[in-house]
Amino acid sequence: GTRFSHRWAGAIDTCSRFSAFFATAHGSRVAYAAGFTGLGVAATRFAAEVMLDQLEGERTWRTELGMVRSLPTPFPPEPLCYPAVQITRAAINRADHHKGRRGVFLKTLDGLGLGFDS
Repeated sequence: GTRFSHRWAGAIDTCSRFSAFFATAHGSRVAYAAGFTGLGVAATRFAAEVMLDQLEGERTWRTELGMVRSLPTPFPPEPLCYPAVQITRAAINRADHHKGRRGVFLKTLDGLGLGFDS
């Protein structure tokens, strides 16, 4: 089999959209991106270009994208968050065991813009 010489583990930043979101702070003097959900290695160059555009105050094709112009829906606060995550994990597990067929719950989350396929 394939052997790996290194491994990575740690916290994964996430948001309800499961992809990066962008914003500025301190009078648009600071730009930031968060919520990569493990996709940071592939997406950081794009994110850097978006943030540079934002800091320059430029309107580009990147800054006009919906994922750049909008923020994700916040996760619900505790104590609602834990059961919601557990229900979602169980629904994803069911879909995984049914050849990826998503049930009503996951389709509803997708329709609300909350999930990997949204």
